[in-house]
Formats: sequence, C-alpha cells, structure tokens
Amino acid sequence: MKLSHGLHLAYSTNIHRGESWAETFRALQTHTLAVRDRVCPHHPYAIGLRLSERAAVELSEREERLQFQRWLDQNHCYIFTFNGFPYGQFRGTHVKEQVYLPDWTSPERVAYTNLLFDLLSELLPAGIEGSVSTLPGSFKEFHLSAEAQKVMRQNIWRTVEHIAHVSEQTGRLLHLGLEPEPLCCLESSAETLHLFEHLRAEHPRDERLSQHLGINYDTCHFAVEFEEPLNALPCLVNNGIKISKIHLSSALKTRPTAEALAELKAFSDDIFLHQVVARNESGERSIFRDLPDAIVQAQRQLAANETDLPEWRIHFHVPLHAAPKPPFDNTHDHLLEVLDLLGVFPAICSHLEMETYAWEFLPGELKSRSVVDQLAGEYEWTLNALAARGLYGYAGDPALTAANAP
Repeated sequence: MKLSHGLHLAYSTNIHRGESWAETFRALQTHTLAVRDRVCPHHPYAIGLRLSERAAVELSEREERLQFQRWLDQNHCYIFTFNGFPYGQFRGTHVKEQVYLPDWTSPERVAYTNLLFDLLSELLPAGIEGSVSTLPGSFKEFHLSAEAQKVMRQNIWRTVEHIAHVSEQTGRLLHLGLEPEPLCCLESSAETLHLFEHLRAEHPRDERLSQHLGINYDTCHFAVEFEEPLNALPCLVNNGIKISKIHLSSALKTRPTAEALAELKAFSDDIFLHQVVARNESGERSIFRDLPDAIVQAQRQLAANETDLPEWRIHFHVPLHAAPKPPFDNTHDHLLEVLDLLGVFPAICSHLEMETYAWEFLPGELKSRSVVDQLAGEYEWTLNALAARGLYGYAGDPALTAANAP
C-alpha cells in the first residue's frame, strides 16, 4: 500500500507455497486478495512478489504477463518489489543451505536476477522505484577463497550493468538489494562496507554502483548479529550504500536454560536453516550453523553445570504481532529503532516489506488460525508502529485513513 512520504508497504508472498507461475498466481488470487480486503480495500494495494526461477520464466511469456497485468489493474494491485532470494523450491522440501544455490558465482543466478528485472520493468507503475532482493553472495561454507569472492563481484556487476540498461531504456529507477544474513558472505555492516569498497575500487567513479546496487536491510538478520540500528544504518547510508529495501521482521531470542532448550524443539524444523548467534555477558560471540547444533552444545554446558548462560538470537522469523511467551522474547527493539530512524529520515528507504515466511512451522501459540489472519495481524501491528512515527496515512484522504486505521 502507498503510505506517506512516498513509502510503499507489502508483505512478501514467499509465505505461500508455489513454485510454478500457476501455483503462485493461485496463491495471489486466494490469499493475497483476501488480505487486501482486510487491510486496504479502497486503495491501490502493493504486492511483494516472490517468483521462483521457474515461475519467472513462465511469466515472461507475453500472454501470461498481459493476463497478470490485467488482473493487477482489475484488482487495484501493483508490484514494486520482487523477492529474488530463493531460486528454486522454497517450501515442501528440505531447503536448509540449498536456499543459497545457485549463488553469485553462478551464471544461473545472474540470468535469473536479470529476468526478474526485465519483468519488474514491465509491471512497475510509472513514478515508482523498483527493487529486487537477493542472497548476500553465497553461504560461507561454499566459498571462502579470494577467487570465488572476485567471481561473485564480477557477476553482481554484470547484473548492475543490466539493471542500468533496463532503467535507461524504460525510464524506471531499479535497484538490487543484497540481503546480509548470518554465516553468509555478507552477514554484517562491516562485511557489507568491505564489499562496496572492493566494488568501488574495481569500478571507480561509476555512478551505476550507487544508483542500482544496495542492500536489503532485514531487521531480523541484523538483530541476530547483535548489530545496533543506530550504528549500522547510519554507517551504511553515510558510506553511500543504498538501502534498497527494509524487511520488517523479528527474530527469536532466549537464554539456553533447561526449560528453553526443551521448548526450542518446537522451533526446530527440517526445512529452513536457523542460525544461532550467542553472546555472553563480556560481549564474546559464538555462532552456530543451525538450531540443533546450538542445542547440543548448550546441553553439554548445562550438564557441566555452567552458569554463564549467554543470550541467544535465533534466525527464526517470528510474527510481528504475536510476542512469544517466556522463556522466549523477540527482537522488536531492533525493528522499532529502525522505524524510529525512518520516521526522522524517511528518505532512507521507500520500500518496506513484512517477511514472516516461517508461518507454517510456528508453534501453536504463535500461529494464527489462517495465513490471512496472520498477515492481517502483522499489517495491523506494522501500521500502528508506522502511525506512531508519522509514517502511516493516505495523503489527502483523511476519511479513508480513518477507515483503514487499525
């Protein structure tokens, strides 16, 4: 939906199952329109669209694309951003570290991302920027060599050149957002700065870098890394790095007591990777590849009667509107500080996307009865948070604002 200060808010449709275009379109017709009717029935409704590589190829067929454009127009919906992180199947199978493949060492990743920008340039309404979010290079277990890092930078730059060309041809401002994530080649603001220093050295004084490449700031991921928004965001912006999109998401946090370890089993699934970053009272951090690995280590420490229990932050996207009960908490403080900054400096980023894709695997007390209820609850929480910072409203239509206010 269109908000004040030129902001756009959507939820990422990666919460729905669907790898083919037919399955993806069916989810939009079934779930997305139902959410729209609950939260934005009278104004243009924004969609944050996730397309697999297969769905993107199928949608590139002219008749399919024209049919979809007609559907968007008929239902007063519009596209401003794509989630281009998962290339292949994202649900109903063992995903884990495979979600990072093909990575940015691969020509397949380049071709897929370029195709997304081709599609976005045709679907994007006039006067609105378009963004695509993508994985942060690769998973560190896959590629640590300097040569692999160089290949990734070269492939990312090939896509920047493509985005610049499409932008020039269409008159649309398009940009790619790399999404830092724990244990990936980019997982912190420092590593992000390092990448952009390399790119600037390799492409000196090339304005296409600042115009068409930035990061997707996922508030769950940065919180898991124990980054502070008042440090990370200004540091990135002041160093000329575009904030392409902000993912509004919240991580799970706790301390590994016996009670917490017993209940954490409900959050451990065989589909997604749930990295854990632990920090003790002295500020020392350790990181675990997945939640089961962290649980095993903590059980050993408890058996040894260790009493210095660190704070755990777990890469598990929990609902924005449903706080977990003790012994668990969430990282809302990080998310709200990001919104505080956005309230003061709304030009930081115009693309906001809610992303709680793990809905299917939430424990019962956190899971709404239906995905539509889940998403409507997240919109209500988010719009209240935005309104408190002067960021929610339909300019020039106070009656409609009141009618839609949560």
